[in-house]
Amino acid sequence: MSSPATSSDREKVVSKLPGWLRQNLKVRAAQHGVDIQTAVEKGITAWIALASARDTVDTAGADSFSTFLPHGQWDAFRQAASDRGLPLTQGLAQSVQLWLEKNPAPTVERPTHPRRRIVCNQKGGVGKTAVTAGLGEALAEDPDALHPVRISKHFAALLAETQQQAEDPLDVEDLPGLGRRTLLIDFDPQRHLTSQLGQEEIPMASEVDSLNKHMTGEAKGDIRDLIVPIADDRYGGRLDLLPGCQDGFLLDVALSKVRFREAALERALAPIEPLYDEIIVDCPPSLGLSMDAAIYYGRRREDEAPGSSGPLIVVQAEDSSADAYDLLVTQIEDLRNDMGVNIDYLGIVVNLYDPRRGFIATSSLQAWIDIKDPKVVAVIGDLTDQRKAVRLKQPLLSFAPRGEQAVTMRALAREIA
Repeated sequence: MSSPATSSDREKVVSKLPGWLRQNLKVRAAQHGVDIQTAVEKGITAWIALASARDTVDTAGADSFSTFLPHGQWDAFRQAASDRGLPLTQGLAQSVQLWLEKNPAPTVERPTHPRRRIVCNQKGGVGKTAVTAGLGEALAEDPDALHPVRISKHFAALLAETQQQAEDPLDVEDLPGLGRRTLLIDFDPQRHLTSQLGQEEIPMASEVDSLNKHMTGEAKGDIRDLIVPIADDRYGGRLDLLPGCQDGFLLDVALSKVRFREAALERALAPIEPLYDEIIVDCPPSLGLSMDAAIYYGRRREDEAPGSSGPLIVVQAEDSSADAYDLLVTQIEDLRNDMGVNIDYLGIVVNLYDPRRGFIATSSLQAWIDIKDPKVVAVIGDLTDQRKAVRLKQPLLSFAPRGEQAVTMRALAREIA
């Protein structure tokens, strides 16, 4: 059946389609950035033009499916289905399947170098670890499934007010996962990232290797042996962790004896870089030699596009974060000038934001937004999902995939992708 649509050049049609095929159509259309109605239109056009019959599609359990097609196309489709002796449901299913075959899922772009995100702030307690984990999870999610994405409503509303824009805050939109091969590195001697993801830390023993020993040249084995996968179907084997070790407390002292110590982290990670599209480093709350090594690791390489790698600074909407931010930026700028390297800021993440805290929170957020370079790339609300996920030692995006913090992590991943 069909009924007039609001558009002057299309009519609404109603038929049936099996749920699995409808879901495949929805995902693939999103992957290619086209409307479902456009995909169906092209599929029907191609199906009508076929010179030979296609294999039968399993339509068991098909239920109501509606879309908008150009005037006259549905009548032509019904005539073609009648001529071929096929029910409309079967003809439509074959048309959709034909479009899927002609438009395979796009492959995930693999960079020459992994993008190196250095999540940092010398102030503790701002949530660097939560941002590291959430960002990595969002980057690794299944590209053949849809996930809700939205910039935080508080952030979008404040930006609109600040810039005198009339647009409404962005709505949730289901988008395909990014499908990046991602490595999370617990570079903080407190080892919260390892604990939050439910993994075992590397024991501090003379005969056991760690990232720090690879940085100082004391390791005996292969650094790949330290990596553990985050076992969750949502990430499809694309999300790994290099766990922390207690010897991190000794790293700055050990690095003082290493030649060209700024490149120590890069030398240690070089063997595993070809395995990943993204490497995210959860940094310690310090301004020591280990932080120099992390910042240097995130510098822009000669054949790398600007903004691909660099520091992502996590702050809170309060005054002490601003003081810590100034100290960190000074360290980054000193390293940039002393070594003559390009360091691109990926942005500022305002974490644990709660407007109910009043003027201190809202005015601090405004101050962060006013910085402009680096710009605020996300505001993450102070909600319970993350705390519950940490208590249960589960990834945030697995524990609460449709929660406010999860959709904001996905927005952050796309903002800096």
